[in-house]
Amino acid sequence: MWFYVSDQKIKFDIHVVLPPVSAVIMSQTNTSLLDEVVQWSQETCRQKVNGFTYSAVAFLDRLHSLHHKSESWDDHIRILKIITDMFLPHIGLSELEDECFSKVLPKAMMQIIDVLSTCVRHVGTLEEAPGLDAIRSLPTYILKVLRETFQHCKESEVVYCGRLSLVADLLQGLFKEAYTLQKGLLELLDRISLDSCASEEQVSDIVTVIHSLLDICSIISNLDIALHANTWKFLIKQSLKYQSLVEEHLHHGDISNSLSDNLLASFHNCLELAEQIKLAGLQEATQSAEYKLFQKSAKMCRFFANTLVHYIKEFKFFLTKYCSCFHQLCLQIISKFPPSMCAPMLPPALSEELNAAALVPVDALLLQVLPLRPFAEVVLQQDLRLSRDHELPQCLLLVNILGQLASQPEEVLQLWYTGSQFSEETPRLPLFQALFAGFRHCHIERQVPVLLPGVMMKGQAQVQVTLHHHICVQLCATVAALPPVYFPVLERCLVDAVLQADTQTALLAVDVWCFTARYGTAELCLHHVLLIAQLVKACTTECYQSYHLGLLLKRMVFLMTPNHQMELVVRFPPSEGENLPVWRHVLLRALSQEARHRVETDITGLSQKALTDWQNGGYKLGQVDKVNAALLSLLAVVQGHSSPEEQCVLSAMRVITQLWIRLSPEQVQTHPVLQCTLQLLLSISAILVKNIEHQVIIQALLCVHAVVSQECADQLLLAALEFLCSLGKIFIPPDRQNQILPRLSSLFGVLLSDRSWLLHQHALEAFSQFAEITNHEEVISQSLSEEDTKTKVVNYLSKTVNAQEDVESRIQRLKLEKVLIEQHNERLENNTENVFNKVAADAVSDSEPCPKRARQETGAEEEYSRYIQTAESALKALQALAEGKANTTVPPPQWLESRLQELQTLITHIRTARHTT
Repeated sequence: MWFYVSDQKIKFDIHVVLPPVSAVIMSQTNTSLLDEVVQWSQETCRQKVNGFTYSAVAFLDRLHSLHHKSESWDDHIRILKIITDMFLPHIGLSELEDECFSKVLPKAMMQIIDVLSTCVRHVGTLEEAPGLDAIRSLPTYILKVLRETFQHCKESEVVYCGRLSLVADLLQGLFKEAYTLQKGLLELLDRISLDSCASEEQVSDIVTVIHSLLDICSIISNLDIALHANTWKFLIKQSLKYQSLVEEHLHHGDISNSLSDNLLASFHNCLELAEQIKLAGLQEATQSAEYKLFQKSAKMCRFFANTLVHYIKEFKFFLTKYCSCFHQLCLQIISKFPPSMCAPMLPPALSEELNAAALVPVDALLLQVLPLRPFAEVVLQQDLRLSRDHELPQCLLLVNILGQLASQPEEVLQLWYTGSQFSEETPRLPLFQALFAGFRHCHIERQVPVLLPGVMMKGQAQVQVTLHHHICVQLCATVAALPPVYFPVLERCLVDAVLQADTQTALLAVDVWCFTARYGTAELCLHHVLLIAQLVKACTTECYQSYHLGLLLKRMVFLMTPNHQMELVVRFPPSEGENLPVWRHVLLRALSQEARHRVETDITGLSQKALTDWQNGGYKLGQVDKVNAALLSLLAVVQGHSSPEEQCVLSAMRVITQLWIRLSPEQVQTHPVLQCTLQLLLSISAILVKNIEHQVIIQALLCVHAVVSQECADQLLLAALEFLCSLGKIFIPPDRQNQILPRLSSLFGVLLSDRSWLLHQHALEAFSQFAEITNHEEVISQSLSEEDTKTKVVNYLSKTVNAQEDVESRIQRLKLEKVLIEQHNERLENNTENVFNKVAADAVSDSEPCPKRARQETGAEEEYSRYIQTAESALKALQALAEGKANTTVPPPQWLESRLQELQTLITHIRTARHTT
């Protein structure tokens, strides 16, 4: 192809410029060539280029070469103008990028950056630090150019597609020059100082610089680690340097969110690299490129975490709108560490390094945001909707917060411990209640179970503990240091936790409640026991609240003083049927000798009376409930005795013998209320089996056979298994064996073949225990007449596992179970009786009778007893104080004598009023 420059005819090859072209052009000065070309009209340029694209391109290459070699800024600009103004409009679209843009624009940038660098170097050589007004245009323009330059480098793979290699060196040089320019600019800005009297324009310039650097940070995050870190350091440094001037103008949300995003990006990068290193093997990987990258990523992770914490510390009151982001950040980090079930299993060395880089800074972050009300409102939401993977992290976060509150001032404690107090506040739960709710949601983690590091004690090695244990220890430690003003809140939270439907959560609350009672005074323990007993009494039917409260009452009675146990007996006399729900939960071995004797006597007497009244009433079914209530408490009595000679055992034997004789299989099959009677008789008889007559045993087996043959409650069948197992303790005489042993074998055979997994498991346990202790081995073989039953028993005894559930399948099963259990618990709570809720609320808010409530005549004696014991206790304490002071040099107060006289007068008035009445 031919291309005309001036009057000379020059030949261009399609791909390369032939020597004649070079000779001609080189023979001219740059200026003469440019002077000539610039005279061409647009039509001439179009004619020259049209149809001769490659020739034009070759000429453009020559112009590019001149542009590159020129040392004059004017020539640079002139050549660029010629290329873009005269030739650009006539180059085909397909050649624009390869032959023009990719060659012109990077070089143009390079020249601009070089000029700007010269400006920065010049200002930097001045001995006097420049004022911002003197160079205000320079930072703004430089940062804009830098942003575009870094953006171009970042998008180079997309921009240049498969031709990136052609401009790689140029781009590398461009990035290096931009890097140097930014470094010089930041050094220059660092020399500038503004005082508190800075103008609005100066403040605006600094804010613009900070926000421009933030934009640059978002671009260079994946380009260069050092540049990225240094830019962030300068950004934060400038923000703090001019904090009082710029804090109201900064985009705090953008800055904190960008820090959080960079932290998470570095953190997730560490996790990916750690997984790769794990697959490669730690020993071999320590010198690998992946391990070095991991260390760099961990360092950046730690840098961003510490930077975020520092930024929050300085600008926390401008960041309240972003507390939800900080909460989610904490959850995302915690979820990637054990014991979270979605956390990767990493080698210890990598895990420790990652822990120091990300998890440790979470504690520092919490210290900064704990005083912020919006953060507490986010974390303590009542209906916090969390993903499955964040339920355990939320629970662990609350435990972490609990541990950090001890060092916080009063206003922070009130924020977290009390919950929302007024309707105009954003609703938030007390921390204790939120923690119990968080534990309740961790159903799968409780079942697996996940393990956490326990507390080291007395130099013993640290052991792994369950989530229940971990939270319980932290809660009890908090209770020990809790200011008294927050105890009412704690008590209400404990009551709520015990009364909700999830049993494991209730057990956690029971553990904490018992510690609270042990740590407090004996009077506090008494107060709590009386409250719990009142709540138990309020449970008029068999419900989960009764079960949970009963567990608590059973443990709390152990913690009472003997005098206070007697007060419990006086306040809830076992001789009154309405109080039997209380005493059926009490283990008599927990009581003092005096209190135990009183309870045993009253309950056995009441049981005999209930039976007598039933007999005298013609065995009407309407009175069976009273008999069952008495038997339930009688069961608690016999459970505390091992000696059959004791009077209460003999009394109990008389009662159950009379009932067994009266109970018939046909009646049990017909009336469900008698099945409850049968269940209680079986449980009591299992304990007293060595004292039961053989005829009674035959009667019991007949009744059990009658109900086993039909549908009945699982509780009844479990009681039957308990009774059958106990028969292994006794020897059946030959004259009774034909009546007892075949029935025993038949019942075992039926129950061992039950399809319910629960009953089947209990049947296997009961049968194996019976087989270990019985003298009647023929029962064993006769019970296993079915081959399938025999196989199951043999497998159980040999601990053979038929199928081993893999971890993933187990997790999936637990997830399905969790949904069903949560639905079941919600139904239970929604069906709770309103009467019980009202009584429970009244008892919690005020355990003493209302002053305006009319006194019940039936409770007068109880009230007299309570008040007289209170007065007696107070007087005895006063007596001990007075006698103790008498042995010292400290005299009693002068007003004591007159107050004692007033008390004497008051006692006289009480006695006079009593006699008058």
